[in-house]
Amino acid sequence: LLPEVAKPERAEVARQVLPPEVWQEVFDEVEAVLEATHLDFAFAPEVLVEVPVTAALPQLGDARILGRIDRLVISKNEVLAIDFKSNREVPDTAEATPEAILRQMGAYAAALVQIYPDKTVKTAIIWTHRAKLMELPEKTTYEALNRVAAS
Repeated sequence: LLPEVAKPERAEVARQVLPPEVWQEVFDEVEAVLEATHLDFAFAPEVLVEVPVTAALPQLGDARILGRIDRLVISKNEVLAIDFKSNREVPDTAEATPEAILRQMGAYAAALVQIYPDKTVKTAIIWTHRAKLMELPEKTTYEALNRVAAS
């Protein structure tokens, strides 16, 4: 919601939609993400927001997944799926990312490959607590997805 609100009005909108006991803390974190110039590309007008995705994944025995990708950046040769995570403990490396997140992003990547077979599909997390973008290597997310099938 807040990326679409003019900067001078964001605090008031946040105050209206968030619980009173946490609004300031949450607003400060969101504002830091919105003000981080290295993340501007994720809020560009052409970026797709909250994109529903569903697909039968061969990696999961054709089980169907259903998800919602926070931001989808599509260019001529590439698709980048971005998810926001508000974890207080931010991993130092992609490989240290919690398993559930790696599996989620692996599933998104596997679905997007079906939708965009002629594009390179990448995934990334924006860790809101640090306003940090972390690309997730394909190998790391697919290995996590394959661990679901193996279990």
